[in-house]
Amino acid sequence: MKPLFAALALALAAGPALAADADSTSPHPFSIRDLVMMDRVGDPQLSPDGRYALFAVRSTDYAANKGTTSIYVLDLDKPPQPVKVVEKGSSARWAPDGKSIYYVAPKDGTAQVYHRPFEAGQGGKGLALTVDAGQAVTDAPLDVNAFKVSPDGAKLLLSYEVFTDCADLACTKERLDGREKDKSTGTVYDKLFVRHWDTWADGRRNQLFIADASAPSQPVLLSKGIDGDVPGKPEGSEDEFSFSPDGKTVYFDVRIAGKTEPWSTNFDIYSVPADGSASPTNLTADNLAWDANPLVSPDGKTLFYTAMKVPGSEADRFGIWAMDLASGQKREIDPSWDRSSGALQVSADGKTLYTTTDDNGQHPLFAIDVATGKATMLVTDGAISSYSLGAKKILLTRNDLKRPDDIYTADLKGKSLKQVTHFNAKRLKAAQVGEPEFYTFKGWNNETVQGYVVKPVGFKKGKTYPVAFIIHGGPQGAMTNSWSYRWNAQTYASQGFAVVTVNFHGSTGYGQAFTDAISGDWGGKPLEDLKAGWGAALQKYSFLDGNRACALGASYGGYMVYWMAGNWNQPWKCFVDHDGVFDARSMYYETEELWFEERENGGTQFDHPENYEKFNPVNHVKDWRVPMLIVHSGKDFRIPDTQGMGAFTALQRRGIPSKLLHFPDENHWVLKPQNSVQWHETVNAWLKEWTAPEASSK
Repeated sequence: MKPLFAALALALAAGPALAADADSTSPHPFSIRDLVMMDRVGDPQLSPDGRYALFAVRSTDYAANKGTTSIYVLDLDKPPQPVKVVEKGSSARWAPDGKSIYYVAPKDGTAQVYHRPFEAGQGGKGLALTVDAGQAVTDAPLDVNAFKVSPDGAKLLLSYEVFTDCADLACTKERLDGREKDKSTGTVYDKLFVRHWDTWADGRRNQLFIADASAPSQPVLLSKGIDGDVPGKPEGSEDEFSFSPDGKTVYFDVRIAGKTEPWSTNFDIYSVPADGSASPTNLTADNLAWDANPLVSPDGKTLFYTAMKVPGSEADRFGIWAMDLASGQKREIDPSWDRSSGALQVSADGKTLYTTTDDNGQHPLFAIDVATGKATMLVTDGAISSYSLGAKKILLTRNDLKRPDDIYTADLKGKSLKQVTHFNAKRLKAAQVGEPEFYTFKGWNNETVQGYVVKPVGFKKGKTYPVAFIIHGGPQGAMTNSWSYRWNAQTYASQGFAVVTVNFHGSTGYGQAFTDAISGDWGGKPLEDLKAGWGAALQKYSFLDGNRACALGASYGGYMVYWMAGNWNQPWKCFVDHDGVFDARSMYYETEELWFEERENGGTQFDHPENYEKFNPVNHVKDWRVPMLIVHSGKDFRIPDTQGMGAFTALQRRGIPSKLLHFPDENHWVLKPQNSVQWHETVNAWLKEWTAPEASSK
């Protein structure tokens, strides 16, 4: 096995040839080079007349070590090749009349909203559009975080990150510039968050403004007096704010921060006059849990939204609610549907809501009858990552374990599903992938648990293969029939490994009780499921070589790897741990989102120390014996890198073969293309070293 610096040199040396390798039309096992160079299709937007698809494609500039997003249009009636209409643009949205588009693009070092006419084809020959013909309609000194166009096209909702005591946007820019010039670099904090996800707090908040679409240089603050972020950080979106159909009222969800922000999940939905003439009004103050995704019915009478019922939880079920805007009365639409809803879209007649959610290993699109709450699955067999609803059809992006997202259309009942883009067709045709198969078994309490196995590329009946046993994070998440640019089963199958994964108790898509079962029991039920699932896979699939298997996991999966190292290490030849929790006690004081730690452990560490010690991996280091590769990142504030360094110290001090791969410039994910290549090559080399036939003698 090469030293870590040699693996780095290998990854960087591979850079110049990367694009050529990925574009090769010769058959070859799917590789990390294929994965990194894939075009990533997303954000579909159906034109008001239902004829055109507007969407984004992220391509990889490997030399620059980053992705570049562009905007495309496709004529769905006469589908030629999609036309790229904006280079280096994102978040494209149709004007309500369909005659123009708005989007975000760079201008003088900032992200601004642009507007450009949409010229439907000439002479019946298809689209006739000019690249980058748009004009900037915002010219603020700050980046636009998110935006939304009013129903009549006259107004723009705009989110900017500002100092809330500033009177205008220029004040925020002046203050930031002043800080840059200041020779002193210290910052005094008097409350949490000090840092969040991958960013240190500097006192700014995402705030919601409104402006004339034709002259938005002087936006009006709508979230005045709100000590919170609209949309929320770090991954909030435009789903968190919306207009009423008449454009006179704006709705948004927000968590009031104060000093309780790190241990509160109490998001509420507010309404505010669109002209900013009054302060925002809290519409859901009675619910101390999470209210989100406000959406008003087409007739303007009902506010639809999603809501949890358990304060302090981020993994409670999001039910779908309706509020009569005249009386304020609320009702849960879908109390009998045991799934957690995502953001909502509504039919033109207001009788049907649409949402996506995990469901038994898939991530389908559902239609929910507003009157009865009945949920009907529309499109499944994979993952619907995003969608846009029209009067007669649905535009959506769909992927699965064998292929990334492309654009599809379907009717409103989910029928007549048709793929209309093929962005990675050549690469997918050449890159050979493994065949996946779901299986079930009896896990904790004799309850049914689901997992899947992926056969290695080039699988031959009668032959046995080493195994990559992948443990998902979350922990309230799932390994579904979906494509991933981080933990992708095909990157292991292409290396000659069979892949096994288990959706243990705590996973999503199997009912809320199943999801809740993990809280307070991180090392209990899930470990029982993993053991049972491993045994069931070995019994069912004779090609799995149980004597040449390594376990891998990230985040909670990384926690479980550390836990298994001291509590279930007999089957494994090696471990790979990415951003895992090593010491539950110190984790409570090092992380930022305390609501998660307190929910999972039944309270604070100082009030309930025994709960944090019950399944604490650090207490079992004396039983560690299996070689381990640890990966951690310097900008991961969710699970700080001290957790990984502590585990590496334990391994080295015990004399266990081990390595640490540290990325100073990544967060909880490894996102930069060249870092992703290095990650996969380092991990694959580690797996091969310890599952090779001669490894048993080490």
